[in-house]
Amino acid sequence: MKTTYTFVLCLILFAAVGCKSVQQETANNTNPIVESSESTESDESTSEKESTIKVGSFVSGEHPTEGNVRIISEEAQTFIELDSNFKTSEMGPDLVVILHRSSDVIGSTNPPAYPLQEGDYVVIAPLNQFSGMQRYVIPEEINLTEYKSVAIWCRKFNATFGAAVIQ
Repeated sequence: MKTTYTFVLCLILFAAVGCKSVQQETANNTNPIVESSESTESDESTSEKESTIKVGSFVSGEHPTEGNVRIISEEAQTFIELDSNFKTSEMGPDLVVILHRSSDVIGSTNPPAYPLQEGDYVVIAPLNQFSGMQRYVIPEEINLTEYKSVAIWCRKFNATFGAAVIQ
């Protein structure tokens, strides 16, 4: 009987020590993928290829619009990038992302619609989604020095939802 208790006690002790050492070994070897050298090299090479040209913050026009915008250059292409905080109203049937010549689109137009004059802007692309990060290619033939703002514009009703001066 004494031998059985001793044997059972040894098994329990062995199991407890074995589990603890396995847990410590697992904890010591658990590294997030982000910290791996491959991931770090990839992140560094991406940041070396990307450069910010201009930045701005949205101001509301006809509808609440918020968030930030960047004009970036990456691998010989230029993009308009709306950040993860970007948000505009879902009320527009034909919303597009535009570059505008004015540095004060909202202040230089009339409420409530803040209509735009033809020739003062260039349409880049239809807005993909009403919120969140998104990116739009700026065609090579567009001279960025001619444009001072990025705006979200409803083409159907000529209404500016919001605009950001880019500097």
